Amino acid sequence: MKRKKFTRLFASYSLLIFMMIVIIYPLLWTVGASFNPGNSLISTSIIPENPTLNHYKELFAGKESLQYGQWYINSIKISVLTMIGTVISVSFMAYAFSRFRFVGRKNGLTLFLLLQMIPQFSALIALFVLAQVLGLMNSHWLLIFLYIGGQIPMCTYLMKGYIDSIPMSLDESARIDGASNTTIFFRIIMPLSRPMIAVVAMNGFIIPLADFVLASTILRSPESYTLPIGLYNLVNDVMGASYTTFAAGAILISIPIAVVFVLLQKNFVSGLTSGGTKG
Repeated sequence: MKRKKFTRLFASYSLLIFMMIVIIYPLLWTVGASFNPGNSLISTSIIPENPTLNHYKELFAGKESLQYGQWYINSIKISVLTMIGTVISVSFMAYAFSRFRFVGRKNGLTLFLLLQMIPQFSALIALFVLAQVLGLMNSHWLLIFLYIGGQIPMCTYLMKGYIDSIPMSLDESARIDGASNTTIFFRIIMPLSRPMIAVVAMNGFIIPLADFVLASTILRSPESYTLPIGLYNLVNDVMGASYTTFAAGAILISIPIAVVFVLLQKNFVSGLTSGGTKG
């Protein structure tokens, strides 16, 4: 029995250590590259021999071809507004699908499930034409609405499952005391759904910071770029590619994500597991 237990623990820890190496090793290379002098990755190392902050300074040097500060502001603005819009829209829709019975409810849930199976890039041509027709090319607002719309199917399904786990007896007791549906939603359902709200908020914040395909379709002028598009251009130029500056910019992207994750971490973990098992 001791040998079996030792073998099981050894296999488990070996797998965990392997996964940690797979995750941490590329991150260490990125951090190291951001402090290495020069622009090529060939001469870089995880631990720089002559570390420098020049690449971080270059990001904010104010070059016309490298508007990193503006891209950073654009990305944060889009991410924050997407997060807020996603939380509001998903919360109302999940509450409606969970607590009310209406014509088309079952078909609506089925449609949400099917929409999750359609890859985003399959609608790029239609979205590009829509932006042209509406005159909203380079519009951050159009991009925000598209991100919110893309979040609704999956997040509504998750949040509905979580709200389903909240006892209906709480709603009935509140109605006996004269509470309306709006009061029940804001004073009972939402406070109890904070873990799932954290999950939805985290998804809504991260996706704009990680998206390149949709953003590059809508945004065409350098001053309206988000970070993924701007940083891609740093390594897309064959003659002037700067991989070390790209690494520095990529490290700075992770800061707001890390801050939001730390703030929502407790609720994020419990909400994700509950939304996947309940309802």
